[in-house]
Amino acid sequence: MTVHNSAIADMFEELADLLEIREENPFRIRAYRNAARFIRGHARSMAELVESGVDLAELPGIGEDLAGKIATIVGTGKLPLLEQVRARVPAPLVEMTRIEGLGPKRAKALYGALRIRSLEDLQRAARSGRIRELKGFGARTEQLIGQRAERAASAEHRVKLADAEDIARPLVEHLGAVRGVKAVEVAGSYRRRRDTVGDLDVLVSMGRGAGAVMDAFVNYEDVAEVLAKGPTRATVRLRNGVQVDVRVVPPGSFGAALHYFTGSKAHNIAVRKLAMARKLKLNEYGIFRGERSVGGRTEQEVFEAVGLPFIPPELREDRGEIEAARKKKLPSLVELRDIRGDLHCHTNATDGRDTLEAMARAAQELGYEYISANDHSKKVTIAHGLDARRLMQQVRAIDRLNAKLDGIVVLKSAEVDILDDGSLDLPDGVLKELDFTVCAIHYGLARSREKQTERILRAMDNPHFTILAHPTGRLINAREPYDIDLERVIEAARERGRILELNAHPDRLDLDDRGCRMAKQAGVRIAISTDAHRAADLGLMRYGIGQARRGWLESDDVVNTRRLADLRRLLKP
Repeated sequence: MTVHNSAIADMFEELADLLEIREENPFRIRAYRNAARFIRGHARSMAELVESGVDLAELPGIGEDLAGKIATIVGTGKLPLLEQVRARVPAPLVEMTRIEGLGPKRAKALYGALRIRSLEDLQRAARSGRIRELKGFGARTEQLIGQRAERAASAEHRVKLADAEDIARPLVEHLGAVRGVKAVEVAGSYRRRRDTVGDLDVLVSMGRGAGAVMDAFVNYEDVAEVLAKGPTRATVRLRNGVQVDVRVVPPGSFGAALHYFTGSKAHNIAVRKLAMARKLKLNEYGIFRGERSVGGRTEQEVFEAVGLPFIPPELREDRGEIEAARKKKLPSLVELRDIRGDLHCHTNATDGRDTLEAMARAAQELGYEYISANDHSKKVTIAHGLDARRLMQQVRAIDRLNAKLDGIVVLKSAEVDILDDGSLDLPDGVLKELDFTVCAIHYGLARSREKQTERILRAMDNPHFTILAHPTGRLINAREPYDIDLERVIEAARERGRILELNAHPDRLDLDDRGCRMAKQAGVRIAISTDAHRAADLGLMRYGIGQARRGWLESDDVVNTRRLADLRRLLKP
């Protein structure tokens, strides 16, 4: 059984929540949360590291105790301490902690004062006005809790794209090792690079011997239940709850099947209508004129048959891509190789893991020309944010580092909090010493739509405001976007020459694809940045690229595709 990084991280996060409910040592709780974040974003599988004999205790923030727990999870699929603590905490409390805006302390208050025992109880309490009567809640909080409890009760199970990758990668390798397999591709929303994925649709190209693939699939070590098995198709549910469909198709049909199962449904219907207009039949088996096959080996053949150029998978949502293709106006989408640097990174001066120099060296290994230091400002006390004095110390440290670096430049910046009144968390006299700023909201997320929007617009009026970080504040599957008028924000950015961030961290992907396209249409440029908190996080850029491509962004729409001299002119016009 392969235990994925996401599963290990989930266990540590749940353990931290349960320990917080029990009001245990806060330093211990923080250690589990930090470990979960590290593991979830690590480039290599913890299981592979354990099997290869790597000393996990030497990894940042792990240590002997956590290393032992990781090894136990990898070996058994279980964490005994988690099971012990679960037994001491009522199940409804655990369920409530997963609702955005509650957390362990508030969940405990509701459980004790209102005897909430289920999501249905929570919804009823919100509707009846009982929650607002508790100290520290209020009418607005009650409304949000009720809405989020309702969403949680009816939510479709979808995993974040990064977790889906963690699940799909070893399975693709497993199936690809079967003798006679020519290609393995994961289709569906995964291939379209949606921020979350439901089921996984896997296509295997193979001539004869499909039975060997079916056997390898249903006997895969992560399979919990075989739901169906036939000669060329099987469906299973994995131990983590994700359903996977595998289909074996002959090479001559692989392109047609890949197009069909990549979707979306609306895109496929639109393409089939074009085929019908040409007296063709298009399905997952190929392109047919009458009973005669006229193509289907590649997706290129599919599009050529209906008179279209190749449409990248990320655009296949029936949002105008068909018409753009017919008019030969498809965008030349941005690619990972276009990126020349990262404009949102943290160091160990605040809540990052690695030093300034380690971050710069890692960026240089990626071929970047520049990277920036964007440590938090003082408002973010949990991250030991920088005040004016400490930030100026960092500015001088960057000057010293740049003097010895060759081939890469570290830009001076900070992630500056936008305060309730729209002012910035550091004085203008300090901000003017920076190359640019990345400005963000971290507190007061429940403000009304009007107040939150005005807060951002006032911040944008500051002449030292450059980039709006993670513009809607969402955390995928964990926190809804705060309520803002995104159209007004984008228009204000256009008028003031501000830049919007596409935060590439797979927990955020914020702006989302629709926001990116709105910004592009308004002429507002985007910075695709990782929000890296350690050197390994710089590799998260690929998730931002996928989201940018879904938003129709081209290289020219993205500021950090520029060479340094051109970038400086955009950052401080």
